[in-house]
Amino acid sequence: MENKEFEFKGMTINGIMMMIIVILACLLSAYLAVMALVNYNFWLMAIAVPLFILAIICACGFIQLEPGEARVIMFFGKYRGTFSKAGFYWINPFYSTKKLSLRARNLDADPIKVNDKSGNPVMIGLVLVWKLKDTYKAMFEVDTQTMAAGRAGTTELGGASAAVIMNALQNFVSIQADAALRQVAGQYAYDNEEDEKGITLRDGSDEINKELELKIDERLAMAGIEVVEARINYLAYAPEIAAVMLRRQQASAIISAREKIVDGAVSMVKMALDKLKDEGVVELDEERKAAMVSNLLVVLCSEDNAQPVVNTGSLYQ
Repeated sequence: MENKEFEFKGMTINGIMMMIIVILACLLSAYLAVMALVNYNFWLMAIAVPLFILAIICACGFIQLEPGEARVIMFFGKYRGTFSKAGFYWINPFYSTKKLSLRARNLDADPIKVNDKSGNPVMIGLVLVWKLKDTYKAMFEVDTQTMAAGRAGTTELGGASAAVIMNALQNFVSIQADAALRQVAGQYAYDNEEDEKGITLRDGSDEINKELELKIDERLAMAGIEVVEARINYLAYAPEIAAVMLRRQQASAIISAREKIVDGAVSMVKMALDKLKDEGVVELDEERKAAMVSNLLVVLCSEDNAQPVVNTGSLYQ
């Protein structure tokens, strides 16, 4: 897309110096007016009045910019450039200007309900850091002016302050980020189902955040906005299925824990039998080995403490 933004090339004068000139012009016009009244001199009055009017008009040409700010300059509706040099300056008072912020701004979006790839409703939220990159697109490629004027309660852009314009852009960013988040979240499952493999919303944060940032950046490019960072900061099942999914996760966790316990118990039983055999502590037939294995597995895999039974008779009775 063609970049239509360019730096303002018009005349600019140091604001302090021009302020001194304006003050001197006002004082001079006042002096001439007094002298004209005292001496009844029409020509002095004819000079004093236009000089005072000119000073008032010139006083409307002062602009002040801080670092991280810019002014879009127009001349009777025609774009004349963007001025972003920090300081106090004077420009042609017939130029109209609108101040915009180029600083990074933060958007912490409230969680929204979306359906993941499996159709499960989930609550998902994001945090977005963005900043204005192209002032021409922000002012003229999207209808920022009307949005700002409406939010300011006026019918003309001139009544909307820079803060109101930036808030209108913030609203635009919020809507587009919401749409991109819904699109990305619908492409992935919340969690893996059974043996299903692939990236999920819960464990694929880096890949998903990169894709989310790309999608939002594509949507905001038309407004001259650059995405600095975008990431998911909230993820949970929707309340209506949260309890069911929690039980499913608990069941999966119990099964996984049981598998580890059984694997460990089998290893310990095998180790015990091998050690009894190698050290010649006792000779067990297959039936006794099976009974010993059964007892050890019960002891090792049981959730409750085992109650030992002491055999006071012969092992082979």
